Amino acid sequence: MNKAFFGAFLAIFLCISSSTAYAAQNQIKIDGVAIATDAKPQMKNKRTMVPLRVISESLGANVEWSDSEVILTKSDMKVKLAVNKSTAEKNGQKIQLDVKPYLKNNNIYVPLRFIAETFGCNVNYSNFAVTINIEPLLIDGVQVKALQQEYHMIMGGVVQQIHGNAYNKAIYNIFAKNKGEKVEAPENYSWRLTIDTPGSYYKNAQYDFLDQKGKSLARFDVYSLIQSFPSEVLIGYPKFLIHDVSKDEWYLFSDSAAKSINQLINNATNNGFMTVISNTVA
Repeated sequence: MNKAFFGAFLAIFLCISSSTAYAAQNQIKIDGVAIATDAKPQMKNKRTMVPLRVISESLGANVEWSDSEVILTKSDMKVKLAVNKSTAEKNGQKIQLDVKPYLKNNNIYVPLRFIAETFGCNVNYSNFAVTINIEPLLIDGVQVKALQQEYHMIMGGVVQQIHGNAYNKAIYNIFAKNKGEKVEAPENYSWRLTIDTPGSYYKNAQYDFLDQKGKSLARFDVYSLIQSFPSEVLIGYPKFLIHDVSKDEWYLFSDSAAKSINQLINNATNNGFMTVISNTVA
């Protein structure tokens, strides 16, 4: 092998090795899960900058644009910020940013310190590898390992698990805070679409909060009214119900709460926190 060819080969090999090592470091992990995103941490003015949307969603927040502002909402928290503006606002209180947020490749980047202060999480970073850890959800003093969701289709069903602490907390809080008035159990409720009996309820999904051994610590089943009859026949039947299976208690529920849960699960899926256990849908 002549020296010129060997030199070119060595240069290519070193370039590939360096790129692979950089890609391995240049990542974001939340609760041990590598986030599924091409938006990587960056350095600006000696500060670590991270993509706002994917991290905020992975910490259980909703992200939306309003005019020229970005608005983050999570439970009772509301944060506003804007590109190229050195201050943000959290529940009406001003927050001074180390570096102004900026837009790059359709992603808004913010200082990592801002994420830590906003969400109260533990953050570590080195060589562009950002690690964020959230306090786990505890139910009756026992740590939740995962949230298991099961739903059925006409043919088959899906069982899947979410492993992010922030998602599990956010979804559990939706169940806890959106229980309406306590009611009696409906006469007809199941996974089946019973369309010939007024007041029948279809089970949209069940949610089990699992401990480290896979045992259910709490379970909530969400039901919707089967509307196969004229509206006047269904007067008095709530559209949504929730069954607290652990306590065998029924409550009114809302469409907006169910949609919020679905949005969080969609975000968890997109950001790499969802694992499918079984899928028998034909």
